[in-house]
This record gives sequence, C-alpha cells and structure tokens, in this order.
Amino acid sequence: MSPGDSNALSEATEVFNADGAGEVVILCEHASHHIPARYKGLGLAEADRTSHAAWDPGARAVSLALSDALDAPLVASRVSRLVYDCNRPPEAASAMPEKSEVIVVPGNCDLTPEQRAERVDTVYTPFCQAVSDVLAARKAKDLPTVLVTMHSFTPVYFGEHRAVEIGILHDSDTRLADAMLAEAPRLPQRRIARNDPYGPEDGVTHSLRLHGLENGLANVMIEVRNDLLRTPQDEAAIAEDLLVLLRPALAALKAGRQADA
Repeated sequence: MSPGDSNALSEATEVFNADGAGEVVILCEHASHHIPARYKGLGLAEADRTSHAAWDPGARAVSLALSDALDAPLVASRVSRLVYDCNRPPEAASAMPEKSEVIVVPGNCDLTPEQRAERVDTVYTPFCQAVSDVLAARKAKDLPTVLVTMHSFTPVYFGEHRAVEIGILHDSDTRLADAMLAEAPRLPQRRIARNDPYGPEDGVTHSLRLHGLENGLANVMIEVRNDLLRTPQDEAAIAEDLLVLLRPALAALKAGRQADA
C-alpha cells in the first residue's frame, strides 16, 4: 500500500482503509520523521532528524501490513514526534521534548505558549480528530472495535542493551495484552514481554487511555525493537509474527464477548 492508497491525507495525518470492517483500528503516532519547513529542522543535525529520536523506524510499514491483513483502518501521523509526540497530552513536557535521550532539540527550547499551542492545533488535534472520526463511523455502523497502537524502539538506550524484541504494553485494561501474551509460546524464537521496554509509568499509554479506555475499547500498544525492522523483508516477517499473536487473541476476545452476551 502506498500513500496514494490512503483514504484521507493532510499535512499532519494520513488515514488508510477508513472503511475497513475488521475488528482492529491501528494507530501509528510516530510514523514519520518529517519536520515541516516552518520549524527549520528544529535546529537538528541531519543524522538526528532521521534518527529513532525523530520517529519509530519500521512502525508505519508494519502498521500498513497489519492494516492489509486485518482489513483495519489505520491512522498515522505524518509529522516527527520531535515536533509533537501524538502519544503525549499537550501539558506533558515530552510532547515537545527539549531533549530526547542524548539529543538536544534546539527548536524545542524555550517555546512560548503560542508556539506550543500552534503545534497542538496543527499536529496533535488533527491526529486525534482523525482517530475520533474513524471510531465514530465504526460506532455508527455497530462494528466491534479494538485499538492497537504500533511502535518501534531502539535496541540501545542510554548505553543499555535491551533484550526484549516485542513488547506488549497496556494500561489498566489488560484484556488484549493478556490474550496476546497467552499466545507468545507460538513464537519461541522471539523474546516477548509485558510492559517492556516501557510501561504506563513512563507516560507512553496516552493514546490507549484517550482513544481506548475512554471509549470502552480493548486496547494494546505493540513495541518492536527496530533492529528487527531494517528491511522490507524484516518488516513483513515481524508483521506475520504479530498476526500470530493478534489473530487468536482477537478470537479469544470475541468468544468472551459472545459468552457474556
């Protein structure tokens, strides 16, 4: 699937397969390292503008593969998370970070309230509205919905090597995470863990709370170590691995809903 296949495209957000009838809605908040010209590269060196600090390498490609396989709508940000991190609320310092790991972001230092508000209005709000529009349309059609947010993470963070390969993250609603982790033995070659390398205490579950919990939707955040996503073949292989976890987990949730009906 290419950008030309998207159902809706704006400067800040792209929506693929908006009318997809599968159970899953996918969010990819860190899909792009694009920095709009008005921000003058945030004062960053070129290598930093395309590093993992600026986006989640491979996350968009895996999201598109999952969207195809599951007939799932996908909402993806088209702006670097260093401009605005759509997985953070406006009041969070990390929404427009002055520093990301060891990278100082000059263009985010000493932002005025007006500058912060401009980014909220042009990046965060359009993303959230796109998600809300997709969810509202599905509710109007009485389509069952679960929310999946797709991310990748660096294998080395502040000099520490991370052993986990796939993180299954959740906030207070553990239903989908539990069901996916129950399927982890199907992938004995993968190191899969709960709330690793991040968890709710790290402030990473904003989208799950805002778009999942507040709408009563089962939800999960998937993190994949980005050294496993270096080529299109890698991305396709990881997408297939995630489907090994997701498909039976979705079936288990559906069976549970039917039993409760």
